[in-house]
Amino acid sequence: MTNNTRNQKWELQSRVPPILGINYPIIQGAMSWLTDAQLVAEVSNAGGLGMLGPHAGQTTNPTSNEEVIERMRAEIRNVKALTNKPFAVPVMVSANPDMIPLMTNLLLDENVPVVLINGVDAELFKIFKAAGRKILCRPIDVTPENAREAQRLGADIIIATGFDEGGSLPSKPIGTFSITAQIAQAVSIPVLAAGGIADVNGVRAVFALGAEGVYAGTLFLATQESRMADNVKEMVVESNADKMLMFRSAFSFYRSLPTPFADKLVEMDKAGASTEEITNVLVGNQGMRVGMVEGNLEEGYISVGNGITYIHEIRSVRAVIEDVMRDFI
Repeated sequence: MTNNTRNQKWELQSRVPPILGINYPIIQGAMSWLTDAQLVAEVSNAGGLGMLGPHAGQTTNPTSNEEVIERMRAEIRNVKALTNKPFAVPVMVSANPDMIPLMTNLLLDENVPVVLINGVDAELFKIFKAAGRKILCRPIDVTPENAREAQRLGADIIIATGFDEGGSLPSKPIGTFSITAQIAQAVSIPVLAAGGIADVNGVRAVFALGAEGVYAGTLFLATQESRMADNVKEMVVESNADKMLMFRSAFSFYRSLPTPFADKLVEMDKAGASTEEITNVLVGNQGMRVGMVEGNLEEGYISVGNGITYIHEIRSVRAVIEDVMRDFI
């Protein structure tokens, strides 16, 4: 794409901003350990939708479910002190089942305006719809069938995640562009594309495929407000997707930038270790927190998406949003 094309003004339309009460159709992903009130509030204040992820703002492992809830309650209140704009918090359907009712009650008690449900759970949809909350649905493995079921149950927006994402990857290696087009054709509610989108051309491409917004994680990690370690931010800026390592886990696949710890996981995979053995090492010492928040590459990994190819500098959250959302400004 020529520079003239890159800089021209496109006319993109989206139903997402009026649904969520935001300015631009961009949602910051719920990345475990890597979000906090500062990042979330800054995204929301800049016109997107910020989202607290699991272990938001934390540096140590919790000792109980009750501690998880009280930590999140405190971080939600920190967000409210920094912005009066909408923000979101996820309910992890696939997580510890005992946590689901506790987290549900917390989000209702704290009047969190938008919830992310990582699955299609009829009871959760019923509860949050009755409470007047906006529901983002992000199935772990999105299909036309479960997207239509989520729409039937009352989801406001569906997130279509492709194999280009960071974190735990979908079980089927379908790229972001392919899955976005497939899901956009399957439902009538707005679809957000997730995975590998980190510049304005990626935004334009998924809109051409039927999406009405983007759900982005890696894009917000190399920002001034991100709590990710400075040495890891520099790694992201200096790297691109072809440097990534990939290994199996119980969740499907994981990818990481090269670190001694990631090398160990790749070697375990090549040597025929079971997915359970790899996963025990992967999460046993909370390698994402150690690697990405503490910057300890010997004992942690760097889970990012293929969008790092398009990240060339550390900028403010506002500058990032104004760049990738330029067609709406």
